[in-house]
Amino acid sequence: MPNDFYQPIIAALFGTVTRALFPAPSRRDGDREVLAASGMETLEIVSRLNRSEVDNTTLDALRITTDRLASEYPFMSSEQLLIEGRQWLRRVVELHTKSLTLAQHREVLALSGWLALLVGCVEYDTGDRHASESTRQAALSLATEADHAEVAGWAHEMRAWFALTTGDYRGVIAAARAGAETAAHHGVAVQLAAQEAKAWARLGDRRQVEVALDKGRRMLEGMPHPENLDNHFVVDPAKFDFYAMDCYRLVGEDTLAEEVLRVGTDFDGPIARRCVTLKLASRRALEGDRQSVPSLIITSRELAAEMRRRYAKEPEAQDYIALLNVLGNDKPGFLPK
Repeated sequence: MPNDFYQPIIAALFGTVTRALFPAPSRRDGDREVLAASGMETLEIVSRLNRSEVDNTTLDALRITTDRLASEYPFMSSEQLLIEGRQWLRRVVELHTKSLTLAQHREVLALSGWLALLVGCVEYDTGDRHASESTRQAALSLATEADHAEVAGWAHEMRAWFALTTGDYRGVIAAARAGAETAAHHGVAVQLAAQEAKAWARLGDRRQVEVALDKGRRMLEGMPHPENLDNHFVVDPAKFDFYAMDCYRLVGEDTLAEEVLRVGTDFDGPIARRCVTLKLASRRALEGDRQSVPSLIITSRELAAEMRRRYAKEPEAQDYIALLNVLGNDKPGFLPK
């Protein structure tokens, strides 16, 4: 393993970032982490919230609980995460009626913002667009009141994601730039650069794709490696190359996209075999219990377009496209323009 001096040099040589080539292990401890770090289980935290005054120990436990919920995003069912997220959001919002110091008030606002972001994301995943937009705006308002740039940045990132999944690519760029201006020194700025690059790729502007990707790479290389990669609001450096792959594929740079796919996966064989492998993975994702519907649709439709172009007469391709049409009929508001 190269040492810390050579790792960024090697990464730069291949046009990527250090943690994409040399990832650090992630952690995920769930409820045990809350108990170990705060000494409190959920029941005790809730009972403390019912007191007239809230101490910093309780706020620490709430902070850990919020991080735990955000870390459950990839694993917990949408229905259960919505229930828990909304419950904790109500509990934290109710703290505004308590006797709080100025610092505690800002902390409560920030925690409310994080929980609102999480709830909004899950609402959007489950197809409730109007609720998710209202929740996103609430998170942005809380961030503004607390003067919390990172929460505000993620609220803009959610707007960029909403726009990307509905085909509003100019809206993606506007939201990404607004968020980057607000949270220029936080990890969300990297995610915003990636969203902007995806939008430019879908608009066919190869030059602006490179500008956005290069901006994201430079910011990411200068940031410390995150402690908890499971947290939905933490940017995983190892994923940045896959954002680049998505962009290169869309602007016709198939060689670059294929190289990222080769390095980052176990797929082998010709393009057709990889396409079938991706189709099977996509179909399983469409039929799985934990779904981000907008993400699945935008990815699946792009895969379907390629399958129509290359394999229009193949029965498996026709079956897959039919399945996608059924999902699209169930969630018509999410179909990209």
